[in-house]
Amino acid sequence: MFGLTSLGRLVVLPMLAGALLVSPAEAKKNSVGGVYAISLAGFKIGRGTLSLVMQGNAYSAKVTVAPAGIGTLFSTGKGGAEASGWLVGSKVVPSKYRMASQAANLDFYVNLTQGSRNIRSAEVAPQFKPNPERIKITKRHKRGAIDPLSAALMPVRRAKDSFGPKACSRNLPIFDGWTRFDIKLSYAGTKEVSGRGYNGMVVVCKAKWVPVAGHRPSKPSVKYMARANMEVWIAPMGRENVLIPYRIAIDTKNGRLLVEASKLDIEGAGSDQASR
Repeated sequence: MFGLTSLGRLVVLPMLAGALLVSPAEAKKNSVGGVYAISLAGFKIGRGTLSLVMQGNAYSAKVTVAPAGIGTLFSTGKGGAEASGWLVGSKVVPSKYRMASQAANLDFYVNLTQGSRNIRSAEVAPQFKPNPERIKITKRHKRGAIDPLSAALMPVRRAKDSFGPKACSRNLPIFDGWTRFDIKLSYAGTKEVSGRGYNGMVVVCKAKWVPVAGHRPSKPSVKYMARANMEVWIAPMGRENVLIPYRIAIDTKNGRLLVEASKLDIEGAGSDQASR
C-alpha cells in the first residue's frame, strides 16, 4: 500500500518453532482495521484499507487499493495484497505474499514464498521485457529480503524503544517480485496525532529509496525516486513494541503523494495504552 501500481510495487529454525508453540487460547491477539486516504498534490486519488491480525508471534495482513475522488476520472485500477508470517524478536520473518491488481488494462500478479527471511520462489506477471541495461536479480538479492506488505510491520526489541531513534533505525530490504530495493529509515522526531481512531504519539522517520536490482539505472523515474524526499510516520498497533505506518509522504514530479490513515480501529491487549 505504499503507492498505486503505477508508482510501484530450509526448514524453520528450531528456536523459531519453539517460540510458536503457544496455544491459540494463550496467545495474545491484536488486530488493526484501517482506512487510508491517498492523495496527490492535495487531490484525493485513491483509498486503501488495511486488516492486520497478530496471534502470539504470527501475523496476517491484507490491503486493498482503489481509485477515489479525482482518481476515478483517470484510472479504473484496483488491487490488493496479503501476507503472513511471524515476528521473532525485532525481526519480521514472512512466509507468504500475494498481490493482484489491474491498471492500464493490464493484470499484475505476484506470488512469493519465503522462509528464514529469504525469497524461496517467485511467480510474477507480466514479466519485464529483456533489456541489457536492467540489473539482473540474482539469488544474492533474494537473501535477507522481505515482501512489501510484511515490511510495513516494524517491531522493536523493547517497548521503551517504540518512540525513540531505534524505532526508525532500520533498513528494509524489499523484493516486490520485479525489483529489489531498500528503504532506509532514520529518526526525525515525534508528533502527537488525534481524532482518527488513534490518539497518541507517532514517530517521524525520514526515508530514502535505494535501488538494488531489477531496475534500469538510466531511467529518469529511477533517478528521481533515488533523490526524492520521503517521510513515514509510524504508530503502535496495540502492542507497544510493534509499529505500523500511519502516514507516508513522497515528493513526486506531480506533487506530494500522501497516504494517511483516515480511520483506525485498534483492538487487543495493550491497545488501551497505545491510544492514550
